[in-house]
Amino acid sequence: MHRNRGFAECRTTRHVRHTPWPIAYRLIIDYRWRVDFEAYAHTAVELVNSPLADMSDVVTLFGLTSWEAAEATDRDLPILRRARKRLREVFEHGSAGRDADAVSDLNALLVAYPVQPRISGHDTNDWHMHVTGRGASVSAEYAAGAVWGLAVWLCQYGSARFGVCADERCGNVYLDTSSNCCRRFCSERCATRSHVAAHRARKKRAELTPTA
Repeated sequence: MHRNRGFAECRTTRHVRHTPWPIAYRLIIDYRWRVDFEAYAHTAVELVNSPLADMSDVVTLFGLTSWEAAEATDRDLPILRRARKRLREVFEHGSAGRDADAVSDLNALLVAYPVQPRISGHDTNDWHMHVTGRGASVSAEYAAGAVWGLAVWLCQYGSARFGVCADERCGNVYLDTSSNCCRRFCSERCATRSHVAAHRARKKRAELTPTA
C-alpha cells in the first residue's frame, strides 16, 4: 500500500524536483535537516503519555482517520507498550540530569527501531522523502519515527529539555521549550493544581503553628 500520508514525511521544494540529480541530492539532504523535527519528537511525547489500555487507545494515538489506525492490529499494542516504557526512561534520565544515560538509551532505541528513508510519490511532480521503520508493523514504524525525532531533539537542545511533570498526580512527560529551561509541568492545568495544593498546605501549616 502506498503511504504518502506518513507522519515522518517531508516534501522537496519545487526547485529540487527539476535540478540535476547530484545537486538535487545535496539539496534534499540539506532540506531534510531543515525539517521541523519538533513534530517528530512530540510523537514520542504522545506515545509515552498514552494510556494504551486497549486498541481504542492505539487508534486515538494514531488518529482516527489515519492509515496507521486503519492497519493497526492487536499485535501493535504490546509493541507500543514496550516502546513507551523505554522512551519514558529516556525522559526520566533527562529530567534527572543523567545525560549520558539518556544518550545511551536513545542509541539502543535507534538500533531497536531503525528508520529507512526512501523516496516516495506518484509521479515526477510528487517525489518526497518518507521515513519509515524497517519493521513490518505500523507500531514499529510509529516507534521508529518517535525515537528518531527524540534523538534529533537531544542533539539540538540537550536531554535537560526532557521533562517529567512535577505534579505527583500526573507523571506525563513533555519537551521543555521555555527560553531558560525552567518548565516543571506538562500543562498549565497541572501547574495551577500543584500551586493551589502547595498554597493550601502552607496555609494549613501556618494555622497549626502556635503563635508566641
